[in-house]
Amino acid sequence: MALGGGNFLTQNKVIPGTYINFISTRSGIVVNAERGVVGMGLELNWGPDGKIFAITAEEFAKNSLEILGYSYGSDELKGFRDVFKNATKLYAYRLNGGGAKASNTYAEALYSGTRGNDIKIVIKANVDDASRFDVSTYLNTSLVDVQTVKTAKELVANKFVKFKEGASLAATAGSNLIGGTNGTAGNESHQTFLNKMESYPDVNVIAYIDHPVSSQVNSEVTKGLYLSYAKRMRDEVGNKLQVVMYNYKGDSEACINVKNSSDLVYWVAGLEAAAGINKSVTNVLYDGEFDVPTEYTQLELEDAIKNGEFALHKVGENVRVLVDINSLVTLTEQKGDVFKDNQTIRVIDYIADNISSIFNEKYVGKVPNDDAGRISLKNDIRVIFKYLESVRAIEEFGDDDISVAKGEERKSVVISTNVTVIGAMEKLYMTTIIN
Repeated sequence: MALGGGNFLTQNKVIPGTYINFISTRSGIVVNAERGVVGMGLELNWGPDGKIFAITAEEFAKNSLEILGYSYGSDELKGFRDVFKNATKLYAYRLNGGGAKASNTYAEALYSGTRGNDIKIVIKANVDDASRFDVSTYLNTSLVDVQTVKTAKELVANKFVKFKEGASLAATAGSNLIGGTNGTAGNESHQTFLNKMESYPDVNVIAYIDHPVSSQVNSEVTKGLYLSYAKRMRDEVGNKLQVVMYNYKGDSEACINVKNSSDLVYWVAGLEAAAGINKSVTNVLYDGEFDVPTEYTQLELEDAIKNGEFALHKVGENVRVLVDINSLVTLTEQKGDVFKDNQTIRVIDYIADNISSIFNEKYVGKVPNDDAGRISLKNDIRVIFKYLESVRAIEEFGDDDISVAKGEERKSVVISTNVTVIGAMEKLYMTTIIN
């Protein structure tokens, strides 16, 4: 069982853990400062069925052919290249898994999917030993494996096929695998993906990718599911993540609503996942590969900001992020205007993640809830805030901004903190007096 986490309304939690509320003021221990992890459910033609599989930026650049079935520069991987412009790791899930594996007399594709139909087996007599065969595996025109054997029983599975031991080897110029199909992606596929993602607390952003009109996914319903998931992860489980979607008015700091195009979700997801706690992505240059519609008037861009839309706009010949905001538009005493800012969300998520880690690993069930124990906890928390101050994520932090007190139960601790987040410069107002 995982330790408890999320928000609290009253001090009535049952599971041991860390429960943290962030609210607006009215108008060394640094556990983890690394970011850059994205989770995506995708419709793919190749890859494992029924499980999350991790791809690092380095693995994608080197091994995309065996992982995803296409070479790094192929059009099919354009979205992946946009994600990895900034992301360091992607947790991927095949929404359309469960189809048929392509096969022929000699081999069966390692994974289900239509990409398996592009595999072929070429068998030739070995030039040095006529009793042996050179068995080659091709993906389209790319040679991906060669083995020299006497019988099929000696063949070892490679990254693309498993060989059939009972086959009789004979020279063939090329025998294609056939019958590979993709499964059907539906709303339940997304639910399965999100359920599995709960086991990956290091993810910073999950993304919903819009699918073709022919898809059986109800986008509006499924987007609502993603938003509910992100809110639950943040408020009940304690996994501080955001969801990036196209054209969805989430009205929540948990959701980033991309305005321009559904294709941009890849790039925005990677960008926001990797953004530092002391950085804003406002005015960041779009360096991805998709065409970005930017024909917006000044008034339309102003409305986009008011409506909580993450927009890109044209600045000279370049396309840049307008403002680093999420979809929150309805403000309350607990969540004021500052909660619209994604840099603020990154800072408070960092605080929550690190205090939770310290408390859960060092204090739960180990340290007495007396004055000495609470002073120790306060000192550990102070290190976190001093780090944030040193990297210019917060400012004007003093010892009076933390209090650690005994809770209503003898085993509970109540922490109150006051933090001022530093925002990146966005507006300049200048008055010049001419004499």
